Amino acid sequence: AAGRELAYQSPATGTHYTWKGSLGLAPGWAGGAPATAAEQQVVSACLAAHANKYGVHVDISVLGRDAVGGAVPYTTDELSTYSEREACFFGNLFTGEGLFAANDGAYLDYDESTVRTCGLSAWSDTAACLPLTHVGACRYYCTLDPTRTYYTRCTYNGVTYRPVTTRMQPQDIYRCGDGACQLTEKCGTSNTALSCAADCGPCP
Repeated sequence: AAGRELAYQSPATGTHYTWKGSLGLAPGWAGGAPATAAEQQVVSACLAAHANKYGVHVDISVLGRDAVGGAVPYTTDELSTYSEREACFFGNLFTGEGLFAANDGAYLDYDESTVRTCGLSAWSDTAACLPLTHVGACRYYCTLDPTRTYYTRCTYNGVTYRPVTTRMQPQDIYRCGDGACQLTEKCGTSNTALSCAADCGPCP
């Protein structure tokens, strides 16, 4: 929740972790009440939206509605900066129903890649972030808000969820041939992300 902080120390490693809330998605739960179904869903969706297969930080825009139906505030500058529609995320970690993601933008082309592959994927990369399951495109499951900026609900396996919608910056989508061997690209003899001769050279 906005202005709240959660701290945890791993009993195995002794490492301290701190998470600071900023979106106010689950006000009741933050106030000490049991999490409602809507709070469970939106918190699960937000966690899923921040999943990163490569473990590197990438700034994103997070849009949607909180557990009581209020819109997460955003500005036109935010939408302009994060101009690439990325994905929708939904599910419920609390009940074991699973976590799901779907592309809001077009699938990545053969020569494109991104560290945000848990949300914006290629057709061939739908199992990249298990246990987060990629299920295709948001339009098949989800309903847009009246401004067509974010999704207000997504239905999957007969269950309707409160989702989170994400946007990203164009520079966080890489293309084989752009002159830099990115974390998501590999050496090879072709022009795909997994065999990018132009940026990463031939494999030894």
